[in-house]
Amino acid sequence: MSAIINVSLRVDKLPKEKFVSGKDGAVYYNFTVGVNDDVNQFGQNVSLTDSQTQEEREAKKAKVYLGNGTVVWTDGNIKTAPKKEKASAAEVASDLPF
Repeated sequence: MSAIINVSLRVDKLPKEKFVSGKDGAVYYNFTVGVNDDVNQFGQNVSLTDSQTQEEREAKKAKVYLGNGTVVWTDGNIKTAPKKEKASAAEVASDLPF
């Protein structure tokens, strides 16, 4: 583990239309956590925003800020996760049970 981050989330700001039902029946919400090099006047360096689609980013749609927080511990060694390749329609279809 290379970081621990505490975040406060404004639940009332979550757009209800962006809740997603998972295959397991659970309800999910996608958001983005940003870690800044500098802290603001409140001693915070983490922001939590509503996750945007590529189209929303390209259209320069304003981010919806949901909360903020603070990095409380780090070993200084945060690594990026490898990107997952998107499956083709044929690969998805081959996984179907019918």
